[in-house]
Amino acid sequence: MAETPRAANLHDPDAFLRALAERYPGLRVIDKERDAFSRAIDWALRIVTVGGQRHYLTRYVTTIGRRLYLPRDWAERDPRSRYLTLRHEAVHLAQFARWGLVPTALLYLLPIVPLGLAWGRARLEWEAYAETFRATAEVFGLEAARDPALRAHVVRQFVSSAYGWMWPFPRQVEGWIDELLAGIEASGAPPAT
Repeated sequence: MAETPRAANLHDPDAFLRALAERYPGLRVIDKERDAFSRAIDWALRIVTVGGQRHYLTRYVTTIGRRLYLPRDWAERDPRSRYLTLRHEAVHLAQFARWGLVPTALLYLLPIVPLGLAWGRARLEWEAYAETFRATAEVFGLEAARDPALRAHVVRQFVSSAYGWMWPFPRQVEGWIDELLAGIEASGAPPAT
C-alpha cells in the first residue's frame, strides 16, 4: 500500500491536492483538453482500442510523473468523488516517485503484452484501485466499498478497453477485491463520515 497524505477534512479534495503538492514538489495540474500531449494520447488510444477507449479526455484523470491531467468536468464532480479519485492518483504519484518516470512508464506500457495481458499496468492499477476501495470505506463506510456497482466498475476497468484489456481475468480481479475487502473489514473500517 502506498502511503498517501490525508486531508484534514475527508470531503475536501482541494486540501488533499495541496497536501499532495507539498509532498511532491513541482506537482502540476493540467487541463487535459487543452494539452496537446493528452490529445495525442487520446488519439492513439482510440486507434489501438479500435474506438473502445474514447473517454480518455473527458472522464479519466491521468497521472504521469508529477503531472495530474484533469478532464473538463473535474470541478463539477462531487467533492467526495474528487477526493476518492485523488487518493487513487496519489498512489500513482508515489509509484512514479519510487521508481522514476521512465521505469514506471515502461512497466505501465510494456510487460507482458501492451494490450490484452499487461501485467505491469494491472499491478500498478491494482495498487491504485485498492486505495480507491480503502478511501471509499473511510469516506462512505464499508458497505459503500462493498457496493456491487463499485466492484463491477473496477472489474470493467481491468477487463475492458478502458485500460487496453490489461488483465482479461475477471475472476482473478474479483478475488483481489474479495481479499482486499476482507482486509479492510478485519482492520476495522471506520464508519461513514
